[in-house]
Amino acid sequence: MKLIGLVGTNSKKSTNRQLLQYMQKHFADKADIELVEIKDLPMFNKPADKKLPEQVTEIAAKIEAADGVIIGTPEYDHSVPAALMSALAWLSYGIYPLLNKPVMITGASYGTLGSSRAQLQLRQMLNAPEIKASVLPDEFLLSHSLEAFDKDGNLTDLDTFQKLDAIFDDFRIFVKITEKLSSAQELLHKEAENFDWESL
Repeated sequence: MKLIGLVGTNSKKSTNRQLLQYMQKHFADKADIELVEIKDLPMFNKPADKKLPEQVTEIAAKIEAADGVIIGTPEYDHSVPAALMSALAWLSYGIYPLLNKPVMITGASYGTLGSSRAQLQLRQMLNAPEIKASVLPDEFLLSHSLEAFDKDGNLTDLDTFQKLDAIFDDFRIFVKITEKLSSAQELLHKEAENFDWESL
């Protein structure tokens, strides 16, 4: 199974990136997870020529070729980072790589809530008419993330990594189920292409 791990931050040091790196290594026998950074993407601004930056088309191609996507999001001011919001805007501007794509949401935070509010907002964003991803009902929340890993980058709490293992196994099943639920995909694609916020 080929998956993309989208690092949802432009921060150089992030426990969300660390969590995805752990998943990449820990689940290597179950899936090939390629980590993709958004930190070098320009902030979204409608290009006059409607031409997308090359970095955006490269990420979109990776997502389209993958079986599913894992998004790791921090929480800033009860919401997703501006960099992730901008990346999703690019990835839904005349292109539809996330349409019906299975997505698992993860999030790490220094506090006790594990980016729960940002994850809720991200779920709403992924349901937008121009994106329409298929999001796994369960998400993984990692609280107190600064203390969550050992020196080798492994999760130290037994309950935490057992929960992650269980959710990831469910995600692998979810990916396979979503592949079979493709009857309406062409119709959804047309709806996404025809949707225009400016005409509302």
